[in-house]
Formats: sequence, structure tokens, C-alpha cells
Amino acid sequence: MSRRLHVHIAVDDLAKSTAFYSTLFAQEPTVTKDDYTKWMLDDPAVNFAISNRSGKTGVDHLGFQVDTDAEVETIEARLQAAEEVVAPQRNAGCCYAYGNKTWSQDPVGVPWEIFHTMKDIPVFGSDHQPLDDVNVDTKSAGACCG
Repeated sequence: MSRRLHVHIAVDDLAKSTAFYSTLFAQEPTVTKDDYTKWMLDDPAVNFAISNRSGKTGVDHLGFQVDTDAEVETIEARLQAAEEVVAPQRNAGCCYAYGNKTWSQDPVGVPWEIFHTMKDIPVFGSDHQPLDDVNVDTKSAGACCG
């Protein structure tokens, strides 16, 4: 079992931000689209993404990319047992990837995404934020990856 920290930042100038992060990471992006860029870094193990889809800037959400659906379900169950907000999302198309995930939100409103990616897809996918469906204030949550 391995986990990779996921960071998604909303930016207003994708090209400028892509150049900055490529320099910072000393690595070219793994995925480059018109509205989205991603680096899969090994040291530290981070899935770092930027996009210009939400109309705001700053941290969009944080998360963990895991290797199996069972890991998604384990973390989801742990959050539910602690009576934390949980918004399961199965068969999701998001950020040019298809997979299963669950969402939660920390006490200050930062959305957390726990996800297992099964395959790449040719379109960005939905901008729906599943935390909206569980009656949570998502004003700090971005439009990405819902």
C-alpha cells in the first residue's frame, strides 16, 4: 500500500504557473492540457496539479492518491466512524482521469479528496463538487474534480 499526497492549486495564468512549477520541480509536467497541468513527483511522492477552471486562485483541494478502491473505502469508513463529512464519488471522470473517490472537508473548510485512478480519459470531466450534495459550506472548495 502506498499513498501519494495530492495538491491541486487554482491559477489564473496556466502557462506562467506551468513554467514556474517546472523550474521549481526541475521536471516537465506528466500531463499538459489547455486548462490543466500535472506533475507526478517521486521525491517527495506528490501528485501536484494546477488548473484555471474554477475562476479563483489558491489551494483548490488536497488529497491522497491511493493504489486500490479498498484503500479509498478504508479511509472513507474511518472518516464516517469519526462522524466527519464524507461524500463518496464512484466512477468519476475528473482531471482527465477515471476512478473512485471520496471527499471530506477539514474543520477550516479545506476539501480533501481520497482517490484511486483507474485510467486516463481524454476530457477534463465534471466540475461538480460532491461536498455540495452533503450540505457542506464549500465556499473554499474549487470547482475541480467533483
